[in-house]
Amino acid sequence: MRKTERYQVKGEGNSLWNLYTSVSFFKVMKNFVVIQIARYTPSFKAKNWLYRTFLKMEVGERTAFALMVFPDVMFPERIRVGKNTIIGFNSTILAHEYLIDEYRIGDVVIGNEVMIGANSTILPGVTIGDGAVVSAATLVNRDIPAGAFAGGNPVRVIYTAEERAMRNHNNLKV
Repeated sequence: MRKTERYQVKGEGNSLWNLYTSVSFFKVMKNFVVIQIARYTPSFKAKNWLYRTFLKMEVGERTAFALMVFPDVMFPERIRVGKNTIIGFNSTILAHEYLIDEYRIGDVVIGNEVMIGANSTILPGVTIGDGAVVSAATLVNRDIPAGAFAGGNPVRVIYTAEERAMRNHNNLKV
C-alpha cells in the first residue's frame, strides 16, 4: 500500500474542482512555469538548480532529469531524488492524486543510482530503493526494493537485487 495522506473534500464538485482550497493558485502557476522551462532545458545542472531553488525538491548531485520529465506541479517539495540517478524522457513524478470525494498526497522517494526508464509514471507515496532499475513505460504504484529490476503496468519486480547480481555474474563468465 502506498503511503499517502487522505483528505476529504468539502463543498460542491469533485476534489480537482476544489483544487485551490488545497494549494495556492499562485504556487501552481509558478511551479508550472518553472517545470515548463526545465522540461526543455538541456542542462542537467540548470534543471537541478531550478528544481532545488524554486520547487524545493531534494535532488542529489549528478542526478539527470531527461528532456520532458514532469515533476508534480502542486507538491514538488514532496519529491526526493538521490544522487547519480537518471529519470528517463517524458516521465511523470506525482506527489498528489485528486479523486471524486478526496485527494491524496504522498512523498516520492527515489534512491541513489536509480534508473527510471522513459515514459514512466511514479505515483504518490512510493519509494524506489537505491540501485533499482525501472523499465520504460512503467506505472510505479508500489515500492520497489533496492537493487531490483522492475517494470510493467502496474509495476512488478522482475528480478530482485540477488537475482540481478547472479545474472550479471553468469553473463560475465561467457
